[in-house]
Order: sequence, then structure tokens, then C-alpha cells
Amino acid sequence: MTLWPSLLPPSQHGDDELCAVSAEGVRVRFADGRELLCGTSGLWNTNLGYGNPVIAQASADALLKASYLTVFRYENSYARAAAEALVEVCGGEHYGKVLFSTSGGAANDLVMKLARHYHALRGDTARTLVCGLRGSYHGLTFGSFALTGEDLGQRLYGVDQRLVRHVTPNDPAELATLMERQGSRIAAVVVEPVLGSGAVPLSEEFLAELIRLRERYGFLLVADEVATGFGRTGSFFASQRWASRPDLLVTSKGLTNGTSAASAVVVSRRVAEVFTAADAMLSHGETQAGTPVTCAAILATIDEMRRLDAVAAGRRLSARLDTELAALVAEDPHVESVTGLGCFRAVRLRRPDGSPLPQAEVPEVVTAIRRAGALVHPGVNGFQLIPALTYSEEDLAELLACVRAGLAAHSGASR
Repeated sequence: MTLWPSLLPPSQHGDDELCAVSAEGVRVRFADGRELLCGTSGLWNTNLGYGNPVIAQASADALLKASYLTVFRYENSYARAAAEALVEVCGGEHYGKVLFSTSGGAANDLVMKLARHYHALRGDTARTLVCGLRGSYHGLTFGSFALTGEDLGQRLYGVDQRLVRHVTPNDPAELATLMERQGSRIAAVVVEPVLGSGAVPLSEEFLAELIRLRERYGFLLVADEVATGFGRTGSFFASQRWASRPDLLVTSKGLTNGTSAASAVVVSRRVAEVFTAADAMLSHGETQAGTPVTCAAILATIDEMRRLDAVAAGRRLSARLDTELAALVAEDPHVESVTGLGCFRAVRLRRPDGSPLPQAEVPEVVTAIRRAGALVHPGVNGFQLIPALTYSEEDLAELLACVRAGLAAHSGASR
């Protein structure tokens, strides 16, 4: 096979069981002939399900009318309109500018450059450190890979982490200690409202301390909402429920309902005004950022989120998940706990002796659930459930039935 897929060992390359051929609604068809229920929204992408005709038509129209236009030393009308729509949905009283990028990882690279440049414009060139959380995931490009707090081989690949610091999530004391020691050097603190790998929500206590320390030390607070944005956790963006808004907000995945390689960094008015006052040009640009097709998809996705009342639908689905997952924990001795928020959940498993399921066994569990009829995402000591906001009650019942069947098959095979 000539295709080298991401995050699969060569022994699994060319397997028709893993080769998708089409998708519609909340189902994906594979080259082996099976049609499976999607419990992952692709990769947190398809919050509205696959094949939304309005988004597809908007993308097609943009390709026919504008083909390729750039925001690299130019502007285009599609990007202008998408930026306006994003500021409006994020909160125009706080946010003022939008920078387009092509992925969550690239956007986090951009965030680190923007934060350091911001402080330099204010005469504070010592602020070069960026802080993230242990166990976090911000991407695999070199900058975002350095920021990612999960050990995914950074040392092997020569990723330079000398200007990055990590603290334990939901440990306000450790965060405060870092600031006491190095707060004058920290340009930004980047957090996922719900840590992507473990589906761990940030606690109110941790967020309160983070906001307090921002006021004291002057770093930029960045919400990486690549996974949590567009209704995934009960509001359009998770950080809209914080006591104080972040300085920068990163969005991708659900931004185009998974149809385009697109991301955006939404910038607060306070930060943007520093660049405006100095007429300072930020040294960043990407060939495929802010193109007509991606921006048309962004505009159509925002419109469809509103038309379908998707955020409210996601809240209703979340309430049903609460009930179903509580029952799963109660009835299955192999299920240790459930973490997460909204339609972003993780199921943690244990062995019969009570020890956490080893990470090496997680792919076996994911495979068993897939063979029972549903796609789930690997997680920490278990798997994640990331259903589309548009799931019906029947879809959710089917997903949980497949999970139960897969867990039973795995526990039976491992006896």
C-alpha cells in the first residue's frame, strides 16, 4: 500500500476494515462493506453529522465563483465575512480580530508567536515562555507539539521544549508556584477547557486562580477550543461560561463541520489594539488559510448551527448521556468512571483486580466496539464518546448497545 496513514502501525496499513469510503448523517461506510454508527464525530469535527447539504452547497458555490483567493498579503470578501461572523458568535464586545489558519496545531503555533510579539510591542521582551497543562493535546506541528503536555515522542523528534512549561491541570497551587518563580517571563498560558486526551474538565477553582493570576502577572490567557467549540460542551464555546473571557480563542474541527482544513484564532480587542497602535505586522501566513471555500464553509456551519438549534440539541443529548453512562458505570464492573462534559465523554476501564486498563489494551477495546457496530475514540485507560449534536434517541441507544457488546466481547476474550 502506498498510503501512510496517521497514527497507525504499518501492520495495519491496507486493512479494508479501517478504510472508509463514504459517510452520511451519523454513519460511515467502510471498504469491507460494513456501515458503522459514528460515535466520534469524525475527530470532534462533524458536530452536525456528515454530508450536511447546506455546507456542501456553500463550499461548491465558493469553489465555482472564487476558486482560490488568499489572505497572504491580500484580503478576500469571504474571509472578511467569516471573520465578522466569528467575532459575533464569540462575543463582539470582547473580541475584535480573527486570524485564519489551517489546523489546530498550526493555530497554536500562531498563538505562541502572537503572544510573544504582543509583549515585545509593549516593551517586555523577557516574556518568551508559554505554559500548558500536563496531559494536554494541542497538535503535532513542532510548536504545538512542544506545547502538548502528553508524552508522544517529543524527545525522539527533537522538539525544542526549552521555552515551554507544564503544570498539573486542576492544581491551583502548582500554577501559583510557577508564577511566583517565573511569572515575569510567561507570555501566555494555553488551556483546553476540557483536556482532549483524558476528557478532564477544568475545575472552577483552577479557572478562578488562572484568571486571578492573569490579572496579577499579565500573561495572555488562551482557550484552545479546537475540540470544545461549536456546541460540544453545552455552549457555543466552553470559555463563554468562564468568569472572564480569554485573550485568545482557538477554534477548528467543528468550525467547518469537518469539511475543510481550517482553523482560526479569535483575538480580543485589547490584544489587537496593541498591534494596531504600533502598525505592527505579525510574521505569519499560510497558503490555504482563509480561502473562499473554507470561509464559505465556516459561514454555512454557523448558519446551520443556528437553524438546527444545535447547542440546545447538544445539551439535551448530554442529559441523556448522563443517565446512560451512570447506568453503564453501575452495571459493568470493568467500567471505573466516566469523565468529560456535554457531548465529550471518556469512559475509563479497569482490570478485574481493580487496576487501570493498560494503554496497550485500549486499541483492543476500540476494535471490539467497532466490530460490535460503532466507532469510538481511544482515550486514557479506555475510550471516548463524542457523538454528533444531532444524534437521535435511537442513535444514542444504539451507541450504548454497541459499547456494551464490545466491552463484553473484550472482557470475555481477556479471561
